[in-house]
Parts: sequence; C-alpha cells; structure tokens
Amino acid sequence: MSPDQVAELMRHLLKEALIISTPILLLAAVTSFALSLFQTLTSLQDQTLSTVPRLLIVAIVMLVGLPWFLRRMVFFTVTLFSDLHRYIG
Repeated sequence: MSPDQVAELMRHLLKEALIISTPILLLAAVTSFALSLFQTLTSLQDQTLSTVPRLLIVAIVMLVGLPWFLRRMVFFTVTLFSDLHRYIG
C-alpha cells in the first residue's frame, strides 16, 4: 500500500465519519445554544437544565437516525471490501 492510497483511504473514512456525526453534533449545538439563551434570559444557573435536554436530544437523534447511520456505514464497508484488491499488492 502506497502512502497515497493510505491518505485516500483515510480521507474517505474521515469524510464518512463527518457525514454520520453531523446531524448529532448540529442538533446538540443548537440545543445547547437555545438552552444557554434561555438560562441567560431567566437567570437560571442549574446544570441539569442544560445537560438533561441535550442528552435526550442526542439519544433521540441517534435512535431515529440509526437506520440511516447503519446503511451509510454498511455501504462504506462493502465498497471498501469490494475495492480491497486495489489496496493489497
């Protein structure tokens, strides 16, 4: 395996990881912003008020998006295994 092939493989891997993690991270960031704004406007400084809803949103997004995440990862793995002959030898 040449260094160029390793770099190409890592680029594809990181791109897939970014695509899969984007919905979760985006909704967690939006939720954090909304909760921080709410806490600032109401002067509430309770830590559980910001942590529990964020965890719930992330868990719900992961459960709802699980079929899409799995399809995406399986497609990437099948593509990788079908092109394995390019990387070996």
